[in-house]
Amino acid sequence: MKICAAQLRPVTGDIDQNIRLHQRFIEQAAAGSADLIVFPELSLTGYEPTLAQALALSPEDGRLDVFQSMAAAHNLTLGIGAPTRHPDGVCISLVIFQPDKTRHIYSKQYLHPDEEAFFVSSGVSTNLAAAGNNVALAICYELSVPAHAAQASTRGATVYAASVAKFANGVERAAQRLSDIARTYAMTVVMANAVGP
Repeated sequence: MKICAAQLRPVTGDIDQNIRLHQRFIEQAAAGSADLIVFPELSLTGYEPTLAQALALSPEDGRLDVFQSMAAAHNLTLGIGAPTRHPDGVCISLVIFQPDKTRHIYSKQYLHPDEEAFFVSSGVSTNLAAAGNNVALAICYELSVPAHAAQASTRGATVYAASVAKFANGVERAAQRLSDIARTYAMTVVMANAVGP
């Protein structure tokens, strides 16, 4: 399995421009025969909690159809970061696109205390089947919550893919935590971080 961590710098609040940016990264990953591409946390909007309510979208949003087409054309799985609508508010999510499958979302279960004023937790945990592997998805703060990785392992995950938006000083701690997860649970780990301040 080839995994791509697509690390980009989103344009704040500009979904259309960020879609075009994502398309370029997907084409590059497809040229390298990737099976799974994971983008950073809230990659379609930038990590902008105060804008999330206005920018939140549905997984069925027509602007995202291009990703479904690309997943099918290149036979790959995409995990794209976006704020999504939920009956109780807005979730931090990865919208998942796979060939010949209905798109779905994985939403952050464990919020950082700073996020609780802007987002709600999904409370739903799931793994993803990609290229014959059982992939656990994590969004930023979740990788620091021991129960999250433990649950992923219990569900049989062989890959732990984290979508994050971390400052430089948080990357070293995240890398150490991911190393611990890899050792403890014998899982391959990967982290896609946003680029820039």
